[in-house]
Amino acid sequence: MQDSKTGRQAVVRQVLDKLRASGRQSLTAPEGKLVCDAYGIPVPQEALAASAAEAANAASAMGFPVALKIVSPDILHKTEAGGVLLGLASEQEVASGYAQILANARQHKADARIDGVQVQQMLPGGQEVIIGAVTDPSFGKLVAFGLGGVLVEVLKDITFRLAPASEADALSMLDGVQAAEILRGVRGGAAVDRAALAGLIVKVSELVTDFPEIAELDLNPVFATAAGAIAADVRVVVDFAPQPERYRPDTATILKAMNRIMKPATVAVIGASAEDGKIGNSVMKNLINGGYQGQICPIHPKAQEIMGRKAYASVKDVPGEIDVAVFAIPAKFVAGALVECGEKGIAGAVLIPSGFAETGNVEGQHELQEIGRKYNIRLMGPNIYGFYYLPSNLSATFCTPFDVRGHAALSSQSGGIGMAIIGFSRSAKMGVSAIVGLGNKSDLDEDDLLTFFEQDDNTSIIAMHLEDLKDGRSFAEVARRVTQKKPVVVLKAGRTAAGARAASSHTAALAGNDKIYDDVLRQCGVIRAPGLRDLLEYARAVPVLPTPKGENVMILTGAGGSGVLLSDACVDNGLNLMTMPPDLDAAFRKFIPPFGAAGNPVDITGGEPPTTYQKTLRLALEDDRIHAVILGYWHTIVTPPMVFARVVLEVVQELRAKGITKPIVASLAGDVEVEQAAEHLFANGIPAYPYTTETPVAVLGAKYKWARGAGLIA
Repeated sequence: MQDSKTGRQAVVRQVLDKLRASGRQSLTAPEGKLVCDAYGIPVPQEALAASAAEAANAASAMGFPVALKIVSPDILHKTEAGGVLLGLASEQEVASGYAQILANARQHKADARIDGVQVQQMLPGGQEVIIGAVTDPSFGKLVAFGLGGVLVEVLKDITFRLAPASEADALSMLDGVQAAEILRGVRGGAAVDRAALAGLIVKVSELVTDFPEIAELDLNPVFATAAGAIAADVRVVVDFAPQPERYRPDTATILKAMNRIMKPATVAVIGASAEDGKIGNSVMKNLINGGYQGQICPIHPKAQEIMGRKAYASVKDVPGEIDVAVFAIPAKFVAGALVECGEKGIAGAVLIPSGFAETGNVEGQHELQEIGRKYNIRLMGPNIYGFYYLPSNLSATFCTPFDVRGHAALSSQSGGIGMAIIGFSRSAKMGVSAIVGLGNKSDLDEDDLLTFFEQDDNTSIIAMHLEDLKDGRSFAEVARRVTQKKPVVVLKAGRTAAGARAASSHTAALAGNDKIYDDVLRQCGVIRAPGLRDLLEYARAVPVLPTPKGENVMILTGAGGSGVLLSDACVDNGLNLMTMPPDLDAAFRKFIPPFGAAGNPVDITGGEPPTTYQKTLRLALEDDRIHAVILGYWHTIVTPPMVFARVVLEVVQELRAKGITKPIVASLAGDVEVEQAAEHLFANGIPAYPYTTETPVAVLGAKYKWARGAGLIA
């Protein structure tokens, strides 16, 4: 191992330069060993033999048993070619095996270049794992970990993190596979050296970060034992073609443009119309009726005025500065108008028209991108419904104005999903700060929105629907920062789509697109919503809930059946149902009937009066060992739904006055009256849901995921 970073990089650079000169795309085993040695990745003793006698002598020197492996730049998958023999226990077996491997290789590929046979020390065994790295089109370099054998082959039990990975990232990967308990030792087996495995992951991530031309890497298998971890085989695939540099403005440049777009003093509507039914007419109406107080400049080639506003033939004819232009003209006219916006110095273009990449007109969209870059115009869209920013009373859209003010910022890549967001927000009275359509994302992407909403005092949670990320690494870098301050929720569409790119390495073949999204979003502290309704409920409820001070969750229910379902939901959402201390258990038993159940859940039974709910909830809130409460209500005559709601609020408000706040969610089962009770609770700061035990727990789980990622829970 080299003593310095410069020294180890020099060794690897020499190997890769030799590889480039040879025109090959993968390292031979001896070259792989040089790379591993340079980065401190443990591999077995080995030697390269050019004859049966050399192989036998090398095996005798390192000790039996040994493995033999063909060394050929033309044979990447050695096992498939019959190029691997294991467990050879004598010089005679090695000499015979040497001849057999050569024959197998010739039969597999007659014209293969054979550099010799690798004689390798056989390892004593251990738990097989795979450690590798891949290059994702969106996220760039990723490091991977999985358990070997059937677990990774059939079950795809593998996890990914952005490279470079920290030691904490690496340790989280060991716990991130379904069979993680195997590493801790099961059925009398010894636990593996977790620090050694984590160290290997970190070293691999450093290697592929230092050398971007390493496209794929496998350490497979790695044998992990209580004494350490060693890679039995290494496979490295390279790609020397330079990767195109992605355009990415710095944070200050993004904010300068986004502030002008979201908080404009002047808006131009290109294609404004006085004719009902036209998009340009709807945009004008929405800007006016939405209460926007800035200057509105209709752009029309012939009109003198539209809706009481002086019209101009071109944005260049408008006196003074224009911050943002909303396009409501056919696709074929957009490029020309965009050039005029550039010459005018407009900061942003809201491109409502369709007819670009989504219809196959990739060249047309590329033309818009080039114009935007040339004139430094940020493009929103094309193929979008526009956007709302309520603090500016700005409805830059052909949809109806929106006036339910709040602190949730939402975005969607799809217009249809955008309509659902608008409808739900209005119906549920969920206050929003912004709703933004991104469409084809020719320029502005989710990371630009995150950058703006991070510093926007009007926004406390950011919820995003997306189908892809144009620059996943940029998004991850921004999201990692933003989630330390505000919750970020993502609904990633296309969960079932697997990566279709060809892969030479085993790790790359296992890199399904959705698994990468899932792991990277988790690594960045982003809450992933499984469905559209979940996204919307998280956006609505997570800001309402206080941040929990610890992991102990308690269920208080009036129905045993609800308690069981709520318990299941806690497990599904990673919540910790606290073990009830004996003194607290005894305290609860004072308030519930003998046939009720303390422990956790606490079942007060369905026949109890309002005072029982009152006393048990007060006890739960007052005890510092309980950090969050899930209420399960069952509709009864003794305690009707609205009575239950009022009792709960009385206790909560009483404790709030004393400075005690804890996250509380409620599940209400019963007749239609529970709908009114749930709505009343929600309006007063307690997320409550009728007819479901899953949703309230999922909402609480989302709050916990964010709080953990932001380091707010001890």
